Amino acid sequence: MKQQYIMKNILIIGAGLCGSLLALRMAQRGYNVTLVEKRPDLRKTTQDAGRSINLALSDRGLRGLRLAGVEEAVKKLCIPMNGRMIHDKEGTTFLSPYSGRKDEYINSISRPGLNMLLLDEAEKMPNVQLIFNHACEDVDLENASATFKNYISNEKVTYSADVIFGTDGAGSAVRKNMFESHKFLFSFSQEWLSHGYKELEIPATENNGYRTYKNALHIWPRGEDMLIALPNLDGSFTVTLFLPYENSDYCFANLTTPEMVHEYFNKEFPDVVAMIPNLSEEFFGNPTGPLGTVKCAPWNAFGKTLLLGDAAHAIVPFYGQGMNASFEDVVVFDELLEKHASEENINWNKLFKEYETFRKKDTDAIADLAVDNFHEMKEHTAMEIFQKKRKLETAFEAEFPKEYYSKYSLVTFKESISYSAALKLGRAQDKAILNLLDDGKLPEQMPLKEKLELVKKETQAILHDEEVAFG
Repeated sequence: MKQQYIMKNILIIGAGLCGSLLALRMAQRGYNVTLVEKRPDLRKTTQDAGRSINLALSDRGLRGLRLAGVEEAVKKLCIPMNGRMIHDKEGTTFLSPYSGRKDEYINSISRPGLNMLLLDEAEKMPNVQLIFNHACEDVDLENASATFKNYISNEKVTYSADVIFGTDGAGSAVRKNMFESHKFLFSFSQEWLSHGYKELEIPATENNGYRTYKNALHIWPRGEDMLIALPNLDGSFTVTLFLPYENSDYCFANLTTPEMVHEYFNKEFPDVVAMIPNLSEEFFGNPTGPLGTVKCAPWNAFGKTLLLGDAAHAIVPFYGQGMNASFEDVVVFDELLEKHASEENINWNKLFKEYETFRKKDTDAIADLAVDNFHEMKEHTAMEIFQKKRKLETAFEAEFPKEYYSKYSLVTFKESISYSAALKLGRAQDKAILNLLDDGKLPEQMPLKEKLELVKKETQAILHDEEVAFG
């Protein structure tokens, strides 16, 4: 890494996970960083319950943390999850491993816990200034300055820099200013799922033990509805209910009384009821959150402002890749910045455009994959043919670890391949295996190696057909 010889001033708006990691990394590169957040300092306040889906940290995210030198510290906050524990209505469970390779797993981690660690590390840097309780109200995109309202004093203050990074999440104020600008064309789309989510909690036992298996992501797939649970360090599980807003026998629109809530849970998730003693209180006490995908372009304005993380590409949480994708943003940007590091005066406009050209196809891909996985988790994980597919893929990965990666493994564990490449290959593999299973061409007695070669051949045929079709 080449040291910056001219100290540049960086303004980062949004001190969530992406913003705090970016601030730390830019400070390590020698930039003067001002990191501004509209919320209070979460290290000094208690976060409201029910406002954050638990995070699944995997290889792409760990790569970003490794870049900033905090990977080992973060791992101390993690609980490994080796697979999906599927729960049916009768209470029967089975574990579907995420990979046939024993060293591949995802990690449950607390969003505030990780955010606090990154803020602590950023604050240790002498060239980082942290400012909280300041809401961004206006951004001068051409001149890299932004005006904020101080929530404590109600005064307004303007901060200027050489460049601004907007890392202020799915509801980004920086992106809103780009959308409202009349000086360039800005495209924006926001698509909502018909489902919302609500968080609940399975508390720890009296001796801080776990009420169900610790090292798994638990799923109760019910076709239209779904419940998931991720373990916490204190013995509890964060439970998330995904349910339609309306037009269903059970939906957020008609679960309006404790009796209805208990009727629904006793019918769909009877084994969970005993594990959540305050079910109705939590259901009505915690908010219902929306689930949506944000895509926009360009991410760059005048070579002075750049969007990263959810501000550029918010996705639904069903691949566990929202945070990982944001951390990978920092890695990709850092690699491109390194290419320009020897320049006395970096051409930020060129750098920002290069970053977007390289990165956007991959964030679009993971957004589409996340929606796909929503339907897979709530509908397909309990289906016999899907379970056969996963069993076969796990066997391939266990016996031929260098020859086969499932779509999930390509996305989650193979950081050397892009999201867009993982989507293309993974979808073709899925289609190949399901077609072969449905046609009875993968009988039990066939040697595993022959099955793999047949799947590879069918996959290549599908990829070839797609290339011919889309040219």
